[in-house]
Amino acid sequence: MVTMQLLPYRDIASLTSVGRIRKILTLAKDNKIVVLQGRLAREEEAELIKATMEEINKEFKGIELAVIDSGKGNGFMDSVASLVLGNKAGMTVIGPANIVKSIRKDPDKIELFMEERRKRRR
Repeated sequence: MVTMQLLPYRDIASLTSVGRIRKILTLAKDNKIVVLQGRLAREEEAELIKATMEEINKEFKGIELAVIDSGKGNGFMDSVASLVLGNKAGMTVIGPANIVKSIRKDPDKIELFMEERRKRRR
């Protein structure tokens, strides 16, 4: 069974950068696909990837990550929305690599391709 956890940005807003990264990584290591309202700062995304690489082993194969940034428009209203919403604009999807085989994104959508994990029978 695949579990998807919706994570409002307010649930991680009061955490430090390290705290946000640890929370997301812990969820991914628990085989949950995290849908985060908003996005991490670019530096936090890089640190999440770095922390993930340090924890890869036989059980944990890493993560797949994709961001849709709704504040990327060029208009005045998009600039105002970005200032007001900050990291709450957009959406981030993070999933364990042993379940999420690939994530394709375009400006308007994310396609998540998963593989069913089959339990070994003895």
